[in-house]
Amino acid sequence: MFGQLVDLVKPEEVLHHVQDAVAEGRKSVVANHNLHGLYLLQKHPEMRAFYEMAELIEVDSTPMIWFSRALGLHSRGFHRCTYLDWRDHFWSVANRKAWRIMAVGGAPGVGEEAARRLGARYPKTEIRTRHGFFDARAGSADNAEVVAEIQAFQPHILFVGMGMPRQELWTLAVFDALPDCVILSVGAAFDYEAGTQNPAPRWMGRAGIEWAYRLVQDPRRLFHRYCIEPWTLAPLAIRDLRAARRRMSGKTAARGADFGAPPTRNFPRGT
Repeated sequence: MFGQLVDLVKPEEVLHHVQDAVAEGRKSVVANHNLHGLYLLQKHPEMRAFYEMAELIEVDSTPMIWFSRALGLHSRGFHRCTYLDWRDHFWSVANRKAWRIMAVGGAPGVGEEAARRLGARYPKTEIRTRHGFFDARAGSADNAEVVAEIQAFQPHILFVGMGMPRQELWTLAVFDALPDCVILSVGAAFDYEAGTQNPAPRWMGRAGIEWAYRLVQDPRRLFHRYCIEPWTLAPLAIRDLRAARRRMSGKTAARGADFGAPPTRNFPRGT
C-alpha cells in the first residue's frame, strides 16, 4: 500500500515472531506503518532502508486497513496492531520467560516511572531505561554511551520510543553495533506505561477514531499530522486504486475465459 510493503498480522502473531526470534537469539526489527510514517517517508527517503531491514511490519492504522479492503486485500480489523494492542500479552510472556527489556526514549524520569510500575506487575522481568534526550548523531559521546549501555545489558527486547522518524533513523544508524535482540519502534509506549500520556480506549482504535481522541488531547501538536498530512498521500492512493482495478479486471477476464472454454477430460486408455 502507498508503495510500501506491510504484513497483515494479528497481535498474537507479532508475539509469536518475537518469541521465536528471542529463542533463536536472532537480531530482528519489528517496524510499523501508519499514515504519519508514510508521510514522513516522502520527506525522509532514507527511512526506506529501515523498513527494508525489518522482518515484520505491522499496520498501525485502521484507515490503512480500510484502504487495503478497497484494494481487494483479505484484511480484517484484527490486522491493525500496535504496542497498545499486544502490550498485556507481551508483558505476560516477558514475565514468564524472565526477559531483559531495555527502553530508549521519552523525557528524563518517564522511563524510570514506567519501569517501576511495570516491575511491580511483572517482577520476573528486568527492565532498564534510558531517556531519549541525548545527542543521537553518529560519533557523538552521548550516542556511544547509549549503545555501550545497551551492549552491556544484553537485552532480549529493545524498545525504541523516540518518535518518527528519529527512532527509525537512529535504529538504522546503530543497528550493527546493537546486540542480538528484538528491536521494536514503539513511539510513546513508555509514556503510556508511566501515565504521562493517556491511551485511547481500545474500542476507539478498532473503530478507527483513536486519532480523534489524541487530537483532542494535544491539538497544537497533532493537527497537522491528522488533518493535513493524509491528503499528501492522495496521489499514492489513486495509483494503488487504479492498479487494483486493473488487477481485478484481469482476474474477471481470466475467469470469463475459463468459463467459456470447453471442459477437458482425461479418459483411461482404451475407453
